[in-house]
Amino acid sequence: MVLVGVLLLVAVVADLVAGRAVSPAGVWQVLLGGGDDTARHIVLQLRLPRMLVALVAGACLGLAGLVLQSALRNPLAGPEVTGVTPGAVLGAVAATGLGLAGWESPAAVVVAACVGGFAGAGLLWVLAGRDRGDPEQTAVHGVLVSAVLTGLTAMVLLVAPGELGSVVQWLVGSIEGRVWDHWNLIWPWALCWTAAACALAGPLTLLRCGDEQAAAVGLATGRARAVALVCAVALTAGAVSVVGALGFVGLLVPHVALALFGADLRIGLPGAALLGATVVCGADAVAQGASRVLTVVLDMDRLTLPTGAVTTFAGAALLLIVVRRVPLSRP
Repeated sequence: MVLVGVLLLVAVVADLVAGRAVSPAGVWQVLLGGGDDTARHIVLQLRLPRMLVALVAGACLGLAGLVLQSALRNPLAGPEVTGVTPGAVLGAVAATGLGLAGWESPAAVVVAACVGGFAGAGLLWVLAGRDRGDPEQTAVHGVLVSAVLTGLTAMVLLVAPGELGSVVQWLVGSIEGRVWDHWNLIWPWALCWTAAACALAGPLTLLRCGDEQAAAVGLATGRARAVALVCAVALTAGAVSVVGALGFVGLLVPHVALALFGADLRIGLPGAALLGATVVCGADAVAQGASRVLTVVLDMDRLTLPTGAVTTFAGAALLLIVVRRVPLSRP
């Protein structure tokens, strides 16, 4: 846990100093109470809330992934491949693109993302049927559900093409332009559902052992799994409604958390939240640094690499390692 804390601190510092316009020395001056008005505005009104949003969104996705994998006893379960993230994206895009909710009511976007997330998870649950205990079959059905929901999102954009620029954040996943309004929206939601998820550490640990063993010690497995799924969907929807679909965070962070902290979810769940925060914050720092390099190399005025592109690229490589090393069987 100490190592993760150190990595988190490094990611936070890197994210704060990685942007344009203000040098690292200028950032420290502002944080120590100095700096000119422009530097103070950039650091305190742009970089700081962006970093905080990255931390909370990453924590939500990492935690949601471990809750899903534990509740479903499936190492391939994750918000990205169980229909939760694509459904939440569809809900958020439909809410804004079709005028069902406006930016003047950002909480409505969260609600719409939740509805879409629950719809995606429910569709997977229905399609999987008796095979929902089989990791391979669940993964296949999850890919199909995600493809359908992504297609529906594309149809919404065809109906409202003028909204493409405003909803691209949900399609790729970006923390560009996150300000204090986004932070004020996400942190109460994340705090509430994180507390609920961590309170389920005991039941989720039992569910990982199997329904028969969990029922033998008196756990109502159906009710516990349903509550856990609600928490996972709510955490994912909150993150997606603010930063969009950051690929592979919820799928791979739980594997790292279990490898580092063991099967006791009283430690594993907070560990997954810290790891998710570290990964997303670090990916955002890498995205900002890469954007600066590409802008110079390609001789462009400004090129912004979305954070979701970094997490997807890194996650795809790590997924190959996980699939080769982790048997596709029940944990």
